[in-house]
Formats: sequence, C-alpha cells, structure tokens
Amino acid sequence: MAVKFNLDKLDLQIIHEMMENAEISYADLGKKLFVSGGTIHVRIKKLQEFGIVKGTKLNVNLKHLGYDVIAFIGIYLEKSSLYDSVAKELRRIPDIVRLNYTTGNYSMFAEIVCKDITQLRFVLHDELQKIKGIERTETFISLDESFNRNVPVYKEP
Repeated sequence: MAVKFNLDKLDLQIIHEMMENAEISYADLGKKLFVSGGTIHVRIKKLQEFGIVKGTKLNVNLKHLGYDVIAFIGIYLEKSSLYDSVAKELRRIPDIVRLNYTTGNYSMFAEIVCKDITQLRFVLHDELQKIKGIERTETFISLDESFNRNVPVYKEP
C-alpha cells in the first residue's frame, strides 16, 4: 500500500522554483524561500523518496546537435491487452523519447526525435513494423515547436 505524502506550501514552492531552475543551490533556494539550505535538502530528499521528484535533467537544444526531425506516431494495437509487451519493445528504441497509452483513435502515441528523415524511415520501417502486436501506425512530423513547459504547481497570491 502506498503512503500518501501531503505537500505543504513550502514543498510546492520548492518544486516550482526547481522546475524553473534546477541548477539553483539549496542554500540560494533556502534564502529565496526564507528557510535553511538544510531544510531544502531534507524536503528534496523526501520528495524524491515519494516519487514526486524524479531527478533532474539537462535541457538540451537537440536541433543544435543535428536532430532536425521530431515526429509523433499514433500506434494502433491489434488488441489493447498487448500494451505492456509493445511498450517494452518500444522502450528499446532510443529514438522514442516519450510514449503514452491513450484513448481515442490510437492505442498509443509516441514522440520520436531523429537526425533526419532517413533515420525516421529506419525507425518506422525497420524497427516499429517488426514489433508484434502493432497493427499499423500513423506519423505526424512536427514543423515547429512553439513552446514546451511544465505545468505550474504553485503560484504566489
């Protein structure tokens, strides 16, 4: 049985601030929120233990590294009961950066990042189509990403 963790105002402030700038030191964040750096450290550890905070990631501009194609793939499964086994196989494809189990037309929706169309074709034709349980796919190529943001979890009054 999972233990419920009640977030208080300070927890939400910490999450909000860290979502904006994960590089801020605990000491600086403590000063900003009028608590000690040690308090921030303890709170972050607790948030990690309860799975609320899942680490930090470096936000990389993939276009500057030559990844010019972002595509979204609607995946139709032969049977929805195959989701877990298909998801396990899709996880093995490093070009797939996000996968969701969905309602609506598709059983699954994946985001793929590739260097070029040739690499996208390889992923679609040589990797996706070999996975048992995938009936068919529909591909959408992104022309531009207007924004990418986190959901605000805390707003000052």
